[in-house]
Amino acid sequence: MQMAKSPNLKFFKTALRKHRTSPKLLSAKHDYIVLPIISALVGGMTGLIIALFEAAVLWTDAQRLQMFNPLALPPSLNILLIIILSGAMVGFSFWLTLRFAPEASGSGITHIEGALDGMYDIRWRRLLPVKFIAGTLAISSGMIFGRAGPSIQIGGTIGRMFADTAKRYTNATHILVAAGAAAGLAAAFNAPLAGILFVIEEMRPHFRYNMTSIKCVTLAAAVSTIVMRAFHGQEAVMPVMHFDVPPLTSLWLFLLLGSIFGVIGVYFNRWIINSTKLLKRKQNNKMHRIILTGVFFGCLFALLQSFAPDTAGNGRDLMVRMIQEPSTWAILVGLFVIRLFGTIACFASGAPGGVFTPMLTLGTLFGLAYGVIAAELFPSFVAEPTVYAIAGMGALFAATVRAPVTGIVLVVEMTDSYELILPLLITCLGATFVAQAIGGKPLYAELLKLSLPKEPAAEDNAITTTRSPTS
Repeated sequence: MQMAKSPNLKFFKTALRKHRTSPKLLSAKHDYIVLPIISALVGGMTGLIIALFEAAVLWTDAQRLQMFNPLALPPSLNILLIIILSGAMVGFSFWLTLRFAPEASGSGITHIEGALDGMYDIRWRRLLPVKFIAGTLAISSGMIFGRAGPSIQIGGTIGRMFADTAKRYTNATHILVAAGAAAGLAAAFNAPLAGILFVIEEMRPHFRYNMTSIKCVTLAAAVSTIVMRAFHGQEAVMPVMHFDVPPLTSLWLFLLLGSIFGVIGVYFNRWIINSTKLLKRKQNNKMHRIILTGVFFGCLFALLQSFAPDTAGNGRDLMVRMIQEPSTWAILVGLFVIRLFGTIACFASGAPGGVFTPMLTLGTLFGLAYGVIAAELFPSFVAEPTVYAIAGMGALFAATVRAPVTGIVLVVEMTDSYELILPLLITCLGATFVAQAIGGKPLYAELLKLSLPKEPAAEDNAITTTRSPTS
């Protein structure tokens, strides 16, 4: 099994390099024309592949749940076969990943960030088909995964593919990988501004700022969104009702909600990191143990989905339904707790799936529960409890990923709730400030460090084996 390229640890320790803001990032005038054109092609190809990826996930999930219906089996036997099939799907996705492209494990965002810093090379001929197939199987198995992380890695991989045609241009690989990553997120959520901001804000330690590189990222995200909308229309991915603008006197409630999410986000990150370390120790890098882990999780979450559908799956439909028809705060908190630990378990397993949509679901559930309670305690301040569900979506993302502006814009573009920008701003900034104040670290920065090999001890100069990124 060929492992990922050994990272340049010196590059990682000096991530904020001087050329990131250098005006001489490109070497010749025609670079300013050629690279944006290639970036547009990257965006178009990414939009097309992500549209196919989404269709493959939805089709596979539907087939998994309906495959045994024509047999007219007893319900218990039908559920058992679905559980076995789900475990086999996840197990095969683990085998495929480990056998051909270990860097396809997890969401893949840390692999793209490492590639932007020169620590990993993107083997696009292997990674692109493996991520597509393995990601489809894992996400459609019933586990708590989303498509955004894999979409970012797929987009970055497409950028690397096009970079082979532009090697003569200085830093073309870096620019096109970043452009592809932005295009991937933009296509996944029909959110071009969020895709651009994710690269600029969350990937800021790795992305080399320059007007040309930013133009390339922007152009790729725009073209990717155009292609995606050509398939799915121009509606927001989560159409919800429009809200009245909350009164200014209620903003302190949003700040309090953000502060609570700041604490939750810090512990959420710590539990993911600790769970990932624990599973890696138990698996001991042995393929059969890793595959059995996948089979176990696939069966477990298919079982949960069979008897309690709201506790499994990516949660997008759950978010829309809860916003339209809120449940009691006790049910919301119960779902939040179950899905919280389910999300941590799925993400720590290293299966090729993302955590963006599951995080947004957690934020929605807790934010809505908070809104229901606040409406009972402070009826003069809270006219619509569901407003806090929208605020919660961005707050957990901001506290966990440490990208508040991206969280705000992502939620606004997803829900078309532009009237809630100010409450979202207060909530996301509150979550970020509290998370930073109590010592929290950004999730993907910590996962990238975890993916790096330990430095050899000075006394024995032991050589450590490189491991692939876990996210």
